[in-house]
Amino acid sequence: MGFYSIKDLENLSGIKAHTLRIWEQRYNIITPKRTDTNIRLYDDTDLKFILNISLLREYGYKISEISLMSENEMRAEVVSLTEKKIKFPDQIQTLTIAMIDLDEERFEKVIAMNILQLGFEQTMINIIYPFLHRIGVLWMTGSISPAQEHFISNLIRQKIIVAIDGQPNHWNNKTKKFMLFLPEGELHEISLLFANYILRSRQQKVIYLGQSLPFADLESAYEMHKPDYLFTILTSFPSDNDAHKYITKLKDRFTETKILLTGYQVVNINLNVKAPNLIVFNNISQLVELIEAS
Repeated sequence: MGFYSIKDLENLSGIKAHTLRIWEQRYNIITPKRTDTNIRLYDDTDLKFILNISLLREYGYKISEISLMSENEMRAEVVSLTEKKIKFPDQIQTLTIAMIDLDEERFEKVIAMNILQLGFEQTMINIIYPFLHRIGVLWMTGSISPAQEHFISNLIRQKIIVAIDGQPNHWNNKTKKFMLFLPEGELHEISLLFANYILRSRQQKVIYLGQSLPFADLESAYEMHKPDYLFTILTSFPSDNDAHKYITKLKDRFTETKILLTGYQVVNINLNVKAPNLIVFNNISQLVELIEAS
């Protein structure tokens, strides 16, 4: 991105702007650039510096101690701490730095360490999902660029696809058939991919139709496979009003199967559409509960 406002630093680090101003004056830890109208501006180096300070404070360091460290000492201490311990907020902060830097090697190191200690599923639930939520907030506030968002999203997407490929097909008489898709115009695929992994890891059969699927093609695929469940996620599309229409269309057309719904447009609006075959999930854990209870 190049330059950040003090509000961007607050959004990215969690440190209040007022606190940052005090530190600047008291400890001279950072010297912002100034616009012609005397507005503070910070560059990528400043941002990473503040993110590292935020991490050290999470581990109990005082700002007076941190201010005496050199940049290299601070970086080495942060790397040492995050490699020794798994504290979810710290891992999310480290991923944020990797995103800002477009640093694939750092991303890989963090994810590999967490998968080794927590397993893939718990890494997704406890680290990647909160991190994705944070990306959404940063995107809405303009604190990150499209390049940074696309970079990190594609790395996460690759990890999920590799995990899916590692799941063998051992279907039995309890196996259910799930058809996964996103509505036409909906492109946020990471949660749908993770649902694919969740289902396959529990020996369920998945017909994965992916993002932005026209309704007519959904109908054709449904007639071909007659799944036990349809699963979709409404995040940014359709709009609030159209979401009601789309869900009504789903429940009226597919009366012989259970329709599983989640996503911002479902969970965070007053959904007035009701039907016996509609099931709304607030989070991925509820999908796990449904599978394991069946």
